[in-house]
Amino acid sequence: MPRWAWVTLLALAGCAVPHTPPAPPAPGTMPAPALRLIGVAEIPPGTEYGGTTLGGLSGIDYDAGRDEYLVISDARQPHVYTARLNYGAHGLATPQFTGVHALLHTSGQPFAPWWRPRADMDRPDAEAVRWLPGAQGFLWTSEGDFGHNLGRNFGPQLRQARADASPVRALPLPESFTPARKTGPRGNGTLEGLALSPDGQSAWLAMELPWKQDGDRATPTSAGAPVRITQIDIASGRALRQIAYAPDPVPRTRRLPGPQINGVSEILADGPDHLLVLERDYSAGAGFGARLYRIDTRAASDTLTLPTLTPGNHRPAPKTLVADLAKLGLTPDNIEGMTWGAPLKEGAQGSGCVLVFVSDDNFNPAQVTQFIAAEYLPPRAGHGRCGTNGAPP
Repeated sequence: MPRWAWVTLLALAGCAVPHTPPAPPAPGTMPAPALRLIGVAEIPPGTEYGGTTLGGLSGIDYDAGRDEYLVISDARQPHVYTARLNYGAHGLATPQFTGVHALLHTSGQPFAPWWRPRADMDRPDAEAVRWLPGAQGFLWTSEGDFGHNLGRNFGPQLRQARADASPVRALPLPESFTPARKTGPRGNGTLEGLALSPDGQSAWLAMELPWKQDGDRATPTSAGAPVRITQIDIASGRALRQIAYAPDPVPRTRRLPGPQINGVSEILADGPDHLLVLERDYSAGAGFGARLYRIDTRAASDTLTLPTLTPGNHRPAPKTLVADLAKLGLTPDNIEGMTWGAPLKEGAQGSGCVLVFVSDDNFNPAQVTQFIAAEYLPPRAGHGRCGTNGAPP
C-alpha cells in the first residue's frame, strides 16, 4: 500500500490485433461463488516478534506439508515470517508466529536501507509471495525502486529464494515492465499480485494500477484503464501470455483531503483456467474496502504484443463477484495478501475450502494487522481440491 495512507489515517484517527483464445464454456445458470466468514484475528500495532515489529504484511501463502504459512513484510528491511493458523468452522485463533528470516539481495548481501541507498542495488517494496512446489523455496515480488526525480530506475522485480530466505536468482521480466516517463508501470502501482499455476510451471504477475500509456487510474466516477496480468514461465522467465483486467471505479468518494484509489492487490489461482482477483480500495476519510472477483483467463484476449491498450484492440477478462468483504460482517483494513488455507476438517458443511487474507498496517498506529479466514463456496460443488494447495476438502 502506498505510504501516503498512514498520514491520512492518522488525521482521521484524530478527526496490435492480438491472438484470440477459444471462448470459454458458456456459464449458463451456474451460480456465482461466494464466501462465508469464519473469523478475524487482529494483531495490535507495535507487536514484536524475533527482533522485528510485526507489520507491513503484504503477502501470504500456505504449505500443506508443514501446515504452515509464509508471510512477507514490506518493512524497510524486508523479511518473511512463518506462522501457524488454527480455525474451525466458526472461529479463527490468533496466529502463532514460528520464525522470521531477512530477505537478501541476489548478491547475498542485505538490502541497503532506504535512507542510505546504493547505486547498484534496489530498495525493495515486497508485496507478494508464493511457495514453489515442494516448499523448498519461494517466489516474491517487489514493486520496484524508481522515480526519475530521484535518479533511480530499478523496475519491478521477481525473485526466487530458498526456504530460509537466502537468494537464488532474479527472474528476467519483459522489457515492457521497465518504467519510463510516459510508458510502463506507475510508481507504487506495479507487482502487487502473484499467482502460481497448479502445475507449478508458470506464474501470473498482476499490476496494481494501469500502465501509463494505457490510461488513467480509477476514480469514483470512472473505472479508468485496465491493468495487465502477465503469465511467465518460471524456469526461463519468458512471458507466455498477458490479459487485461478492469478494476471497479473507486467505490467511495474521499471525505478528507488525500487519495482515493482502487486497484488489484492480489491474485490467486483457482484451478488451471481461473484466477481470483482481490481489489483493494482506499479513500481518505472513508477508509479501506476489498472485493473478491473470479475470472476465466481463457475468456480474455492476449495483450502481450500490444504497446497500448485501447477499448477496441483487446477483450478484457470478464469478472464475477465472489464477495464484498465489508458485507461479510467485518471492517476490512488494508487487505493485500490472499492464499488457500488448510481445508476445514471433515464433517464441516459447505465446500471445506478456506481462503486466508492478511492486511498491511503500513506500520501505522491508526491501523491494525488482520488475518481473515473465510470459507470459499465454489460455483459448482465437488471440484475435489481447494485452489492450488492440492489438499482435498
